[in-house]
Amino acid sequence: MMKIALAGNPNSGKTTLFNALTGSNQYVGNWPGVTVEKKEGKLKENPKVIVQDLPGVYSLSPYSPEERIARNYLIQEHPDVILNIVDASNLERNLYLSTQLAELGIPMVIALNMMDVIENRNETIDVDALSNNLGIPVIEMSASKNKGTKEAAAAALKAALHQPVNCRVQFDPAIEEAIKKIESMIIEPVFKRWKAIRLLENDEYILERQNLSSEQLNHLEKVQKELEQKFDDEPEGIIADQRYSFIEKNLQNVYKKKKGFHLTISDKIDRIVTNRFLAIPIFMAVMAVVYYLSLNLVGTPATDFVNDVIVGEWLQGGMTSFFESVHASEPVISLVVDGIIGGLGAPFGFLPQMVMMFLCLSFLEDCGYMSRIAFIMDRIFRKLGLSGKSFISFMISTGCGIPGIMAARTIENEKERRMTMIVTTSMPCSAKLPIIAMIAGAISGVSASWQIAWATYMFGIVAIIISALVLRHTRWFAGETAPFIMELPSYHWPKVMNVLRQTWERCLHFIKKAGTILFACCVVTWFLSTYGITSQGLQMVDIQDSLLAKIGSSIAFLFAPLGWGNWQAAAASLSGFVAKEQIVSTMGVLVNVADDTGEVPELWSAIMVMFPNFLAAFSFLVFNLLDAPCLAAVSTLFKEMNSSKWSWMALGWQMFFAWSMALIVYQLGSLLFYGTFGIWTMIAVVILIIYIARMVKPYTDRKTASKNLVEAGA
Repeated sequence: MMKIALAGNPNSGKTTLFNALTGSNQYVGNWPGVTVEKKEGKLKENPKVIVQDLPGVYSLSPYSPEERIARNYLIQEHPDVILNIVDASNLERNLYLSTQLAELGIPMVIALNMMDVIENRNETIDVDALSNNLGIPVIEMSASKNKGTKEAAAAALKAALHQPVNCRVQFDPAIEEAIKKIESMIIEPVFKRWKAIRLLENDEYILERQNLSSEQLNHLEKVQKELEQKFDDEPEGIIADQRYSFIEKNLQNVYKKKKGFHLTISDKIDRIVTNRFLAIPIFMAVMAVVYYLSLNLVGTPATDFVNDVIVGEWLQGGMTSFFESVHASEPVISLVVDGIIGGLGAPFGFLPQMVMMFLCLSFLEDCGYMSRIAFIMDRIFRKLGLSGKSFISFMISTGCGIPGIMAARTIENEKERRMTMIVTTSMPCSAKLPIIAMIAGAISGVSASWQIAWATYMFGIVAIIISALVLRHTRWFAGETAPFIMELPSYHWPKVMNVLRQTWERCLHFIKKAGTILFACCVVTWFLSTYGITSQGLQMVDIQDSLLAKIGSSIAFLFAPLGWGNWQAAAASLSGFVAKEQIVSTMGVLVNVADDTGEVPELWSAIMVMFPNFLAAFSFLVFNLLDAPCLAAVSTLFKEMNSSKWSWMALGWQMFFAWSMALIVYQLGSLLFYGTFGIWTMIAVVILIIYIARMVKPYTDRKTASKNLVEAGA
């Protein structure tokens, strides 16, 4: 089968093109040995053609996992053709990667994407002249509008069969002479020139695989020193400068920009949304709108309909009538109606709100705003020992904590990577959204309050900052933060299909979990809440005497200082370690118990009975927002940490931090609103003082921190 490799810079439109070329004929996995996402698909017009979407990279230099993956795939798998997606609005910098790809000798086509942006700027690119100058076919394209995508694929197929590679950067004669000297040491004829250039740049990967003798290594070092003396720079810098000179030369009379300096629409928007003083308030306002749309204006009416009509009247009422008509036994009716439908119905009832939330987040991601948030947050996160890449993990975690943890793989600094994985699961993921909506609705008394939900989301970010600051001032995470560089894509109107596809994938993940893990958990929870040990053995008992009540009562004392020391809330919280949605399912099972009138109590009021006041309910929400993630995420954490010691330390910190923050919220809140004061109030104050002291403590010196880490065996 023919293979087309899609290669390009991040935010160049590569994923949009991949979706356009493959449609639904694609599958997602992970690259062997790493957790960077791997996407493959079959060309819609020709299923015999495999399209491989490589990670977005700026160069083939091995500085990040993505760059190593892209480079290794190209030189080891040797695809039939490279379809290089180039952002026309950032032409000069994007072509830097093109010059490296061309040196591999693999047939290549350049897809000049975002030509609509160029037209809007009243700029022009002479595509034919650019193609002639580079010796590579160049196709105009606007992937977001599905213009030129088929032509790009057709050009790639043609190049794979007939197109020789004529593009080669002509370096300074002295550099060309040095490359020839190094080529003479390379035995394998494949990628010979490319390997010589990489050896000149001291590429460790190529050095290890060439098995050069001591004499050859000395010869290589001599060649490098001669160039350094001539150009007064290191070989890597010399090569980079030569590449940009080559690009600049070939763009003359090809790329015609408007004379003078003109702000683009994106630049004008960024002057506001990335403003030092306005950026954070604007972000908070944007998320407030998202939560208002999701949990109040659109989501709540749909959720009320699902809970009251579909689940309550149609499913539970209908199934009860059906089972009674066929004279089914009481345990069967209870299992299906209260256990399965009641348990699954609770989280499913919040699915409309989740759909709206996913739509909003997908829109913000696709239009380019979320990239700005990473840039904005980098200013804050650098002070926490994190970088903008950490915020990318946090934003991914709003969908699911598992890929959020995996996304930390792209952070080169081990200290930052570990800290990111420890705190990233505190973000309100999609599994926690039903909990937020449920408790917000219970506190408001009528329906889910978007104000409380939004405040909870912001509290999650603040909690991450507090957690990171406290950890930052320990010997384990002290030191300077690595710089973070990313390209901000131009704002554009999102493609409807991309937004819908992302929303569907996130919802499908939730539905699959509900159909498997949550289903099993609902059955187990029903059994534990329905049966108990009596003198006659295991029998159906009142819920107060059930096995679940016994389990919840045994751990309830741990949560009494947090305001919810009853077995129901404790048992629900415990079930969240299997899957966070299970907290809602467990509460759904517990409240689906008919009262003296034979009626099932209304969800919101029934849940609020578990808590003495709104502070206790909010404390419950805070704990389950910040505590250790579900089992699947814990498993991923252990795998990514690659250290049992660090993994257990991470879980221990997550549990203590969640408990302590919930304690502070409830105890100090009770002191403020109700005037209550006791020993736990004093403990909460002490913990708060310790946190503040750790946050304002001067940074530990890097050398001292490194010495401590070595002594600790980290």
